[in-house]
Amino acid sequence: MKFTSVFDIIGPVMIGPSSSHTAGAARIGRVARDLFGRQPKWAKIHLYGSFAETYKGHGTDVALIGGLLNYDTFDERIKTAFADAEKAGLDYEFIPETANTEHPNTARLVIGDDDGEISVVGISIGGGKIEVSEVNGFKLRLTGGMPAILVVHDDRAGCIANVANCLAMHAVNIGHMEVSRIERGLTALMVIEVDQNIEDKVLQQISLIPHITKVSKINNN
Repeated sequence: MKFTSVFDIIGPVMIGPSSSHTAGAARIGRVARDLFGRQPKWAKIHLYGSFAETYKGHGTDVALIGGLLNYDTFDERIKTAFADAEKAGLDYEFIPETANTEHPNTARLVIGDDDGEISVVGISIGGGKIEVSEVNGFKLRLTGGMPAILVVHDDRAGCIANVANCLAMHAVNIGHMEVSRIERGLTALMVIEVDQNIEDKVLQQISLIPHITKVSKINNN
């Protein structure tokens, strides 16, 4: 196993007890909230593998809710996330599942409000690091370690080039991009990791491009 940083070994600054079960869970919750774009009013949280077996003892439950409240891994408020969620009007339910998954620390968060909902599958891979493997049925690989934008669009020629050109006009460098679709000719998803946080005005311009239906972002705070 190769490590690129000492922090890959000792883990992040965090509220304990576990980097994979607590810090990783908080990041999964926070990324789901970022992708939703606002504070959700409700959450159904499906837990798999060791998450399902130990989520209460390892603080996975309180960390996921803290993430949905936009708390970072080191935020002391994670300890009071359940009470804070009640004050914020966030209803939540934990659903332990028995199905097998590719990784033991897997959670599917279905969150929403009166105006919409989103489904996000997140995996805690250790040391506080995560991967998002699915959003609304689209398979992808998103680490949450870099700023990123997700662009839902009609599966039409020119969409990818138009989004890339818009980013280039704003001097935004693309570090990684992948595109997935559930069925040819229908809806597709661009996942674009970039070198800097994206300003809202850039997202607004992307949203005006023909055949673009939704744009969301994840900032690297």
